[in-house]
Amino acid sequence: MTLPDYWLHRPPASTSAALRERFDELLDGALMADPERPIDYRLEVPKWQFLCHAADRADFVLHGSGNPGITEFIPRQPPDLTDFGSRLAVFAATDGIWPMFYAILNRDSMPLSMCNGCVRAGDEVRYHFSISSPALKRQPWRTGTVYLLPSATFDLEPATGEIRSAQAASPVPVRPVAKLTVHPDEFPFPHDVHGHQDAELLARAAAVPDGFPWHEPES
Repeated sequence: MTLPDYWLHRPPASTSAALRERFDELLDGALMADPERPIDYRLEVPKWQFLCHAADRADFVLHGSGNPGITEFIPRQPPDLTDFGSRLAVFAATDGIWPMFYAILNRDSMPLSMCNGCVRAGDEVRYHFSISSPALKRQPWRTGTVYLLPSATFDLEPATGEIRSAQAASPVPVRPVAKLTVHPDEFPFPHDVHGHQDAELLARAAAVPDGFPWHEPES
């Protein structure tokens, strides 16, 4: 299945065995340290590559937040349009970039809606990021935290044909095992976040419920 061009591709990344070994050493050290202390990241490669590596190990899922002091995630029921996304659960991602968006987006600074996602289509990982246009104009970014959670209690969102969402949900509380501070300039798609009109987005979603992400044509 071919996704529309407005779905972003994951940027190229190094896949050398030496780098993967360094990632594993950093991750294993973080798991033996105090989970309330952020990972001391000093590698020369972008943080998103480390986070993607952690997610690809499959024993972790990732959650982004502006709150740096979370010690336990409690199931909540978000106002999502899908059955999976509206369940009472702790939500996380099987990807490293998607939770960075949630970590750096300051949703408390102004009213805004979001329309975003991360999917795997064959061997590709693709992204879509969109927030309310008035909020986007004000650049509502902040320093945030990406938490690493054990994946044992998480279910994956069912695939749709060849497309699998990176969303995962746990029906029970989860304690993070490590965390990493991330800054807005470390997010790999700072200029690729779209702006939408809330009323138009709601109208599109009502007219075509399965049409996610209801992307508006560029003007």
